[in-house]
This record gives sequence, structure tokens and C-alpha cells, in this order.
Amino acid sequence: MTITSPQGFRASGVTAGLKASGTSDVALVVNDGPSDVAACVYTSNRCKANPVLWSEQVTADGRAKAVVLNSGGANCYTGPEGFQTTHASAELVAERLGMGAIDVVVCSTGLIGDQLDRDKLSAGIERAADALSAGGGTAAAEAIMTTDTRSKESERSGDGWTVGGMAKGAGMLAPALATMLVVITTDAQLDSAVADRALRAATRVTFDRLDSDGCMSTNDTVLLMSSGASGVKPDEAVFTARLTEVCHDLAQQLLSDAEGANHDIAIEVVNAASEDDAVEVGRSVARSNLFKAAVFGKDPNWGRILASVGTTGAVFEPGELDVAMNGVWICRGGEPGDSRELVDLNEREVSVTVDLKAGTESATIWTNDLTHAYVHENSAYST
Repeated sequence: MTITSPQGFRASGVTAGLKASGTSDVALVVNDGPSDVAACVYTSNRCKANPVLWSEQVTADGRAKAVVLNSGGANCYTGPEGFQTTHASAELVAERLGMGAIDVVVCSTGLIGDQLDRDKLSAGIERAADALSAGGGTAAAEAIMTTDTRSKESERSGDGWTVGGMAKGAGMLAPALATMLVVITTDAQLDSAVADRALRAATRVTFDRLDSDGCMSTNDTVLLMSSGASGVKPDEAVFTARLTEVCHDLAQQLLSDAEGANHDIAIEVVNAASEDDAVEVGRSVARSNLFKAAVFGKDPNWGRILASVGTTGAVFEPGELDVAMNGVWICRGGEPGDSRELVDLNEREVSVTVDLKAGTESATIWTNDLTHAYVHENSAYST
């Protein structure tokens, strides 16, 4: 169940010494073909890290043959020297694997504002190239972890073809996409247009609706690479469905590993006038620190939910809103409904349903509670 499950891929994960912990920190994934189709979506943050600026050029033609990833440093706001480090990483991978540097996507994750040790990174890339294997997917997934407590992998299969994926991310989880690096591989035969459409459709309803803490990263990257090694060209709708399942699985793994979280919260907005309205309302609730703190305290305070709904431009009548938590309709028609004492918030999973009674559209946003542990971890991240 790794990125090397599809045919035509090799991967590795090694230790370069970029992280003080001494754990693995450089990963390499190579597409051995015969196809080198790729699609990628990146952070919408205007302050983009050097690897994103480089990789946007690489994937502009819908092609990529390899991706090198490092943890232990974001290589963001590191000036010309940092961009040179990114370029040098791509050049080294290209030299070792017999391809052009413009075929190599580069991803970095970690603290913003610190230069990467180029010598250590280069030595790590050399070792990663030597360690490449068809069984190296899990090692690669482990090497990209930062504050993650566990690696994230997923796999789905079609009729004669497979999709595999890995992801990292535990904090700054907000669209677009989330604070994450994701590599997805498939041996299905795809052209670049299909790959791009499928990836954007999948991320739109998965990673783009993960909103753990309202903070957007500078390094977010989701890369899809197709080797075509299965020889099977799937129906686009079927492929998109399987790809979406992999993205959803990885997104939920990111959510469950969010920094310091005690509860995973699914906010479903139903009967909205438009999907955009549903997304806006769900995101507004997800970003309410008052609501998230209440869930941490196991307090089903539905007033904080309605207060957040009221800040949006969505179509609804304030006096007609219904709200449920874990299936208990604690607000009906803008008034108290069933007793909030019936809501049990002891389990990790929490569901919130907001009925706007304005249409037929719906959307779900996923978030976490706000805990002491989250504040502690992020107050001491760079020290």
C-alpha cells in the first residue's frame, strides 16, 4: 500500500542529517515509464517557497520523471541561495538518473527562513539514488514527516491498474491545499489533460476542504505521476473516482494526525442555495476558535456555530436554521431543540450538521478542536 505499488515506480528514504532528530529526511520517487505524464496543484499562498517556484516550471508541460523531497527545512524566504539549492537538487537527481533537471519536481518542508545545508542535502540525494527500489515506498513516506507522528499512505485499484499515494502534514492544515506534501502514482495510461482534470477534481473535494487551523502553507504540493506501465487506459470518470478515494483517505489521515487534536470534526452543510454557499458556511464554522475550543471542552455550544454561520454571505433565513451535533438536533428553526445534554462528545469523531433550508446543495469541511497541546507545539516550533 505505497507509492511503489503501481508498476513503473521506485522510491527511497534516507537520512541526510537535515533534522536534529536524526530521523530520515530525504525521499526520492522515480517514474521509470514508459510514460512520464504528470499533473500538479500547488499552494495558492502568494508567498511561495523556492521548490514551488521551481516545480511550477517543471510541471507546466504536464511531464515529470522524478520528485525529490526533503524534510528539515522549507527552503522558503531563503533568497537566491535557496533557489540555487533547489536547482542544484534537481540537477543532481537528473545527473544520477539520466534525465533533465527540468524533469525533476522538488519539494521541501520544515521551518521557513533557514537555509538548507546544501552539502548534507546533496549527500542525502546521492544516498537516496543508490537506495531506490520497488519496495521503497514506505521509507519515502517516513522521510517526509515533520511534526507528523506517523506516515500516511494509501492505495486503490482499478481493472488492471493501481493508484498509490503518500502524504505528510500535521499543522497549518488549510486550503489551498493544506500544509502538506503529497505524491500520488499510477500505472494507468493517462494523457496530461486527463491527469490534470482528475487531480483538480479530486483535490477540490478532499484536500481543499481540510481546514484544521485556518493557516495556509507556502510549500503545499500535490503531484500525480503516471507511468502507463499497466498498459490499461481507464475511463476518466472511473479513474477520477479512485484517485479521489486515495486523496480522501490521505486527507483523513492528515486530519487524524493534526497537531494536538483530541477531536476530528466533520461539518456538513446541507440544503444550501449553492455548493459555494455550503463551503463558505462550513469553513466559517471550522475557523471559529470559540467553537473549536468548545468541542475541546466537550461543550455542545450550538450558539457559537450559528454565530459563525451569520458572518457569511450565504443565502439563508436566520430564524429557520437547524443545527445538529452527533445526530442530536439541538437547534430547530433558530430556537433551542433537543437538549444539548444528549450530545456525547467523549469520542474522537464529531459530526456537525447545519441545515440552511435554502436549496439542495451540500458540502463537508473537516477540522479539529483547539487544544492546549496545539498551542504548546506551535509556540515552541522553532525553539
